[in-house]
Amino acid sequence: MTPDAIPLLSMLKNRMSYLNQRQMLIAQNVANSDTPGFAPRDLKPFVVADPMTPAPLQMAPVNTALTNSAHIAGVSTTPSTPWAPTNAPDSETRVDGNQVVLEEEMIKMNDSRMNYDAAIGFYEKSMSMIQTALRTPGNGS
Repeated sequence: MTPDAIPLLSMLKNRMSYLNQRQMLIAQNVANSDTPGFAPRDLKPFVVADPMTPAPLQMAPVNTALTNSAHIAGVSTTPSTPWAPTNAPDSETRVDGNQVVLEEEMIKMNDSRMNYDAAIGFYEKSMSMIQTALRTPGNGS
């Protein structure tokens, strides 16, 4: 049995993956804070699915077929993670059209970091409880 088979640990793993991707988007926003016309992006809030509700049907990705040797191979547009970034302009726009406000991005980054630290803490505590449950009774170690 893998840790992913335990719903709590699977949810925490997904949460950490979500926060990792959000941190990368925030870093891209900060890196483009001087790019004219750049609009910052963010992820929609993380939502935990109800384990009693069946998951929606997932369609297999459709790949293009090369019918002629002169055709150029297509690039897969399937996202590597289930969270798609969306434009999330900050509170103001500069004259050059850039919409990144560094103070707001730093607040988002700090929030993301605190949530990641909390998820790591929950994961560590859960693993510790599992290890405690697996110990032989009466064994001091």
